[in-house]
Formats: sequence, structure tokens, C-alpha cells
Amino acid sequence: MKLDQNQKLFARLAVVAAGMFGFGYALVPFYYQICAAWGVNSLGQVPEAPANTQVDTARRVTIEFDSNAHGLPWRFKPMVNHMEVHPGQVATVEYEVHNERAVAVTAQAVPSYGPALAGEYFKKVECFCFTQQTLAPGETRRLPVVFVIDPKLPKDVNTIAISYTFFEVAGRGGKG
Repeated sequence: MKLDQNQKLFARLAVVAAGMFGFGYALVPFYYQICAAWGVNSLGQVPEAPANTQVDTARRVTIEFDSNAHGLPWRFKPMVNHMEVHPGQVATVEYEVHNERAVAVTAQAVPSYGPALAGEYFKKVECFCFTQQTLAPGETRRLPVVFVIDPKLPKDVNTIAISYTFFEVAGRGGKG
């Protein structure tokens, strides 16, 4: 009689263990579906670059480029002074920077916009201003800016001026 009870108990516990295993196994895809639906746990995902699906070909905006190197012995200039783009169009401009100092220098570029509200509509996809730049003595480098003008830019804004100013990073010297 005792052996019969033990076998029944074992069978019940085996069914419970198998059910718990199946439930745990089913939670993994369920977890991913919940995370995707709520937009959580997406730290490893890189947002998509803006696509050319919203290009306003009926409108052109002139982008004027300016550059400054505040207190730095750097020559810094855009490769073009201006360009015309359609809102929603992905565009690229390059700047050239040259370190005239005999030592390496680390600096950070800071953008400013005119009119001031334009910064809200000037979407940078790639920009040298995102990171500090270290130039070796006498080094010359080309620095790209990939951007999109948001099609929601107010209709009365036909020209945007963007100016980048490099500031030396205090205490960094040539440490990149």
C-alpha cells in the first residue's frame, strides 16, 4: 500500500514539474512579445536613420555653413558655403580642419542655428560634433555632417544658417 501511494505521489509531482517546465519555456517568447509591444528592453537596438520617404520636392531650403575655432590654432572651414536641399532629403556636407599647433589638441564642436527655431528642424544623422576630436600636430582631416531638414519646418523659413565652433577641451591636451 505504501508503494502504491509513493507511485501516485511521484506521478503527480512529475506532472507538476513537467507543467512548470513547459510554462517557463513558454514565457520566453511571451516576454519578447510583451517587450516589443510596450517598447521596453530595447537598449541594444539602434534607431533607424531617417528615410527619404517624406521629401518635399516642391520646396527648397538654402543651408548656409559657417565655422569658427575659438582660441585654437586650427584652420576650420566648410567645403561649401551653402547648398539647397528639399525638406526630407538626406544631405551631406564636409568641413576641413587643420591643426597648426606643434602638439596634439583635443576639441569639441558646438553647433548654433539661425534662426534659433531651425535647430529643432535640423536633424543630424552623423556629425563630428557628437564626439571630441583630437588632431595630431599638423594633421588635416575632413569631417562630415549628414543631415535632414524636417518637412515640418515652417513654410516662411527659406534659409537656415548653421555655425560650428570648436572649443578646446580643457585638460585633455592630445589625449583622445
